[in-house]
Amino acid sequence: MARYRDAVCRLCRREGAKLFLKGDRCYKPSCPIEKRGTQPPGQHGNSMRRGKALAGYGLQLRQKQKVKRIYFILEGQFRNYFEKAARQKGITGENLLFLLERRLDNVVYRAGFSTSRRQARQLVNHGHMLVNERKVDIPSYQVRPQDVITVKEGSRKNPHVEGAWQTAAGRGRPSWISAAGAEMSAVITGLPTREDIDRSINEQLIVELYSK
Repeated sequence: MARYRDAVCRLCRREGAKLFLKGDRCYKPSCPIEKRGTQPPGQHGNSMRRGKALAGYGLQLRQKQKVKRIYFILEGQFRNYFEKAARQKGITGENLLFLLERRLDNVVYRAGFSTSRRQARQLVNHGHMLVNERKVDIPSYQVRPQDVITVKEGSRKNPHVEGAWQTAAGRGRPSWISAAGAEMSAVITGLPTREDIDRSINEQLIVELYSK
């Protein structure tokens, strides 16, 4: 997904749900999901063939694709996260989601510094974000409790960052991220829990897919 060049709204329509890849547009009536519903993209998107109910492998594949697209990562990266999650203690599916949630680009988005994970990845890649007052330009960097995430001082007047920060409260923040508005910073107060992550995700289907 890091090299995806097509319209990202097609991905939401393909998965039949908002993946919030387009920032503010996803919250407006101009969102294609709002205008066209969950009809898949393409001229045959409304055909009976495309409208058949999925089962078994089809359901598992679509769930994997959905999560991969939500976090906007490549297939190989996603598989590596799954293998790492499988080696950890606990429930593999939940471990997978926790690893994805702790990515720095996701944290930048969830904390409110950006309106989408794509935008957050750009901020990280271009060196605008600091972790514990040190520049980190690796989107996959895993944050830890007590880490402090801030915007580089010279980038705080960026209109995209300012606009995202001002509207962040309306989008909501997870319980494990605490924001300090005056300083434009966020503190990782704990680790993500399953309740903090999209309840429409069925991670067990992903585990079943990779366990075949």
